[in-house]
Amino acid sequence: MTEQRQSHDSEALEALAAPDEAPFDPRDYRIEDYVTLGIFWVLALDVFLQFFSRYVLGDSVAWTEEMARYLLILVCFIGGSMAVRRNSHIMVEFFYRYMPPAMGRLLSTFVDLARIVFFAAAAWITYGLAGRTHSMMVSVDIPKSYLYYAVMAGFLLMLLRAVQVAMRHWRDGTSELLAGDDDR
Repeated sequence: MTEQRQSHDSEALEALAAPDEAPFDPRDYRIEDYVTLGIFWVLALDVFLQFFSRYVLGDSVAWTEEMARYLLILVCFIGGSMAVRRNSHIMVEFFYRYMPPAMGRLLSTFVDLARIVFFAAAAWITYGLAGRTHSMMVSVDIPKSYLYYAVMAGFLLMLLRAVQVAMRHWRDGTSELLAGDDDR
């Protein structure tokens, strides 16, 4: 009995030590993943510099707060394409459970098309805004339009990934919302 208990305990410890995650494979990630990771680390260094200069040196570096804000914006909009590619944006899945499969498929297709239209419109609007912005950032001499062009690039990446997701859904004839729902 104690051997059986020890075997069970060791299996439980192994399960805790090695979760059911696949090993790291760099081919599972795309360019926007690495760019977002790089921007995130620059943001982390910027915030650390802000903290260190303010609380350790007693005088904060002027540009760190503004740069942290802009870097966070970049992480959001460039990193948003990761969520689009994985189809993991927040969505309401409740209704898909109770719809007939044909209606769920139709709604899923509508959502894919609406997402494509939204990202295309957002990229176009951001492009127009960037073209009309001629002011400089407050603490550094960099045009604000650069930030808007980077946001536009994020929307274009999201548009590209949304088209890829929609093509995958149309090719496979299903969606992540409809697949794997065995409770029907």
